[in-house]
Amino acid sequence: MPSQLAYSILFVSELEASIAFYRDVIGLPFKFASPSYAEFATQGAKFGLYARGDLPQLIGRAAPAGEVPWPQGEVAFFVDDPDAEHDRLRRAGAHVLAPPTDRPWGERTLHVADPDGNVVELTRPTQTED
Repeated sequence: MPSQLAYSILFVSELEASIAFYRDVIGLPFKFASPSYAEFATQGAKFGLYARGDLPQLIGRAAPAGEVPWPQGEVAFFVDDPDAEHDRLRRAGAHVLAPPTDRPWGERTLHVADPDGNVVELTRPTQTED
């Protein structure tokens, strides 16, 4: 039975634009890139990006034709201060979806959109887990 998340990968339309967003705007340490895949240095589970156009090489078939609904997913990263990140990301030109907000599940979250419209959450716990 699975017990630990190994990695999370977002499928993106323009790999270079997404690398720039996660490296330069979000501030993740860039690790490496190949023609279809990029990875960032995160603690714990790996975080990567994969070129959507190269999906047939990965899974043996193409994505269905037609418009893809927005957003397709969310990725969340722990930060020390969502409010400070909000100010920094606005200055960097990020599309802020929701400003820092205290959530009933015990986190303060900030949501921005990446170049493909995926939701990026920056979060910190507001209460300790029991």
